[in-house]
Amino acid sequence: MSRCCDHGSSRADITLKVSGMSCGHCKEAVERSIGVLPGVSKVEANIKDGKVEISYDQSEVSLDDIRRAVEDAGYDVQD
Repeated sequence: MSRCCDHGSSRADITLKVSGMSCGHCKEAVERSIGVLPGVSKVEANIKDGKVEISYDQSEVSLDDIRRAVEDAGYDVQD
């Protein structure tokens, strides 16, 4: 089977609560900072809810890497 169709257990979907997003520019900045990470296949930020839905491959990127990308963009990840 080709690698692109191998949907092994390393795939994860998470939702992070992110504070500080208040406009379309904020949404784009957060999505861009996460989206450039290796292994991230989907990023969708919701300004109204302050949440970011992410699909990623845990064998390529860690949750800590994702959190750091959000913080490097100037936003806070809530626990």
